[in-house]
Amino acid sequence: MDIHQILKQLPHRYPILLVDRVLSIEKGKSIQAIKNVTINEPFFMGHFPHRPVMPGVLMLEAMAQAAALLAFDTLGTTPDDNTVYYFAGIDGARFKRPVEPGDQLTMDVTLERMKAGIFKFNGVTRVGDAVACEADLMCTMRTIA
Repeated sequence: MDIHQILKQLPHRYPILLVDRVLSIEKGKSIQAIKNVTINEPFFMGHFPHRPVMPGVLMLEAMAQAAALLAFDTLGTTPDDNTVYYFAGIDGARFKRPVEPGDQLTMDVTLERMKAGIFKFNGVTRVGDAVACEADLMCTMRTIA
């Protein structure tokens, strides 16, 4: 899935769109996506100017965006302007290595269960072979007025 297909699925836009490409997706099971991290990211101006590091919460957001793409694919739906995909919880978040400009994040997200409109995922983000971030994510879709 390239950036044009991602833009059709996710409502996020610059500077918060954090998925550049989907490498693989297995309906109802897993997704592998990437985020290319560049010095031009707006958060690097303040986090931290002398040693730029990607905020951990943005790594979690990137995994959640990949999880949303997996959820939409699993349900066979394309969200509309009245559909919002929210975090419902984050458990066990661990940050193992800093992510710096020039790194490429590979996000592996697995659907653990789907019940009553709540999706539970396990996500691991790597830079090369090194784990950068891991967490269990709970998300839900809601229709807004």
